[in-house]
Amino acid sequence: MVNRFKSLLTKRTSGVGIELTPERINVAQLRKQSQGLKLAAFSSLPVPAGVFEDGQIADTSALADIIQSALKESNIKAQRVATAVPGRESLIRIIPVPAELDDQELSELVLNHEAGLYLPYPREEADVDFQKLGYFVDDDGIEKVQVLLVATPKEVTNTYIGTFKQAGLQIDVLEINSFALIRTIREQLRQFTSQEAAVLVDIEFESTEIAIIIDGVPQFSRTVPIGTYQLQSAVSRAMNLPTSRDTQMLQGMIIPISMNDAGGMSSSIGHNPGLIAILRILGELIEELRRSIDFYLSQNENVEVAQVLLAGPGGGLEQLDEFFTERLGLLTTKVDPVAALSLEVNEEKINRVQRPGLGIVIGLGLREA
Repeated sequence: MVNRFKSLLTKRTSGVGIELTPERINVAQLRKQSQGLKLAAFSSLPVPAGVFEDGQIADTSALADIIQSALKESNIKAQRVATAVPGRESLIRIIPVPAELDDQELSELVLNHEAGLYLPYPREEADVDFQKLGYFVDDDGIEKVQVLLVATPKEVTNTYIGTFKQAGLQIDVLEINSFALIRTIREQLRQFTSQEAAVLVDIEFESTEIAIIIDGVPQFSRTVPIGTYQLQSAVSRAMNLPTSRDTQMLQGMIIPISMNDAGGMSSSIGHNPGLIAILRILGELIEELRRSIDFYLSQNENVEVAQVLLAGPGGGLEQLDEFFTERLGLLTTKVDPVAALSLEVNEEKINRVQRPGLGIVIGLGLREA
C-alpha cells in the first residue's frame, strides 16, 4: 500500500477532524475530560459554487483558503488532520480469503490480487487498504476469514492531499465518510444482533449515501442522487423563488407525517406548493431506499432490518423520522452525535436540527480524543 495513504481503518491520528462537502466545510476538535468528551472547537463555513463539480473538488486553491479560514475561526493550530472522502468515490467490499494465511501472505493476496478482481478500474490506479473482520466456516467446511476491502482512486486521493497541502496541512488519516459516521454511533449500533441490520441514510447536499450495517460493518452501500440541494431546488421552483445553494429554508420546514395528519397538516398540503414539491422528492428517495433494502434482503435471507438511522444535513428535518417510519413501515430515528457520545457542546452554537449533520466531522474528531 502507498505509504502516504495511511490506513483507511486505523484509529490513531494526532490531528483534528475536517469534513469537506460541496456545501460546507466542517471542523471539529474533541477533548477528553473527567465527565467524558467535550467539543473543544467547532466551525462550519459555506463553500461557494464552483469549488466542487459533480461532487469532486474542482478548485483546490479556493478550498484550501476556506480550510484555513475555518481553522482560524475555530482557533485551532494544527499541522496534521483526519478527513474523509464520500462513499460515492470509494469501493467497499467484504471478501472471504483462506484462514491459514499469515499476515504477510494475507496482505499480498488482498492488496495485489483480490483487489484487482473487484475494482472497476486498474489496480495501479487505486489506493487500497483492508482489515480482518472475523473467521467463519464456508459451505464446504473450509475455515476462512472475512476481510473488509476499501479502495479509492488515486486521482481522488491526490486531490485531497494536494488541497490540504495548499492549506499548510498534512492528511494523517484519510477514510470513508460512512466509517467516520459509524464511529460516532458505535454504541448505538451495538444494540443490534448479528441477524439485525441498521440502515444508515446519510442525506448530504447533492446525494444520499445508503449503508446497510451489521456488527458495525457496512455490508452494502449505494449513492442516490437526491440531497438537500434537490429538496431546496424543488421547493424554490414550486414557490417561484430563485434557486439557491443556501438550504437554510429547509431547516424551518416541518415534514407532514402523512396525507391524513391528525395535526391538521393535510388540509394545508393541497395549498402549499412547497410541501407538495418536497414530499414528491422525499417519496422518490424512499422508493430508492426501499429498493436498496429489498435487494440486500433478497441476497441475505437470514437478516432483518431493525432500524433506519437518518444522518446528514437533511436528516434533521422536522418530523422526517416519523415520515420515514410511516412510509417504510420501519422504525426510523435521527442520528444525534451529541447524545450518542454524551458530548458537552454549546447548545446556542449547535441546535438539534443541525446535529444529524455533524456525525461525520465528530467521528473524525474522535480519532484525536
